Amino acid sequence: MNPYTYQFIVDKEAIDFNGHVHNVTYLSWMIEAATKHSEAVGAGHEACLIHGGIWVAKSHHIEYKKPAFENDVLQMKTWIEDIGKIASTRRYEISRIGDGAIVCEGATEWVFVDAKRMRPMKIPEAVIEGFKNA
Repeated sequence: MNPYTYQFIVDKEAIDFNGHVHNVTYLSWMIEAATKHSEAVGAGHEACLIHGGIWVAKSHHIEYKKPAFENDVLQMKTWIEDIGKIASTRRYEISRIGDGAIVCEGATEWVFVDAKRMRPMKIPEAVIEGFKNA
């Protein structure tokens, strides 16, 4: 499926005691990217609630390639790698604009669950189509 891409600047709050972006910050950026992408295709939190469900993370995988530093301009790229009946795998790639270096790659397995019972449920076709048509 088509990637969703945007750029941002690393702010001071993202930097850890080693002088580079804190590991946990990458996870926050990945969740933010998933949220932005979902909203852009009409499958954000509110839209999913209309169908009675929400996305929850089952697992995250993050591979740090190169450090990123304060004021670096980064590009986030995220896309749906596959989508099944109740789960979806989303990929992420963060690169530095200045030198084109891939800073971080990651993946999250998201599960669609009933918002009230918190049990897996079938991903609504409208949600799937939103990602396919983006």
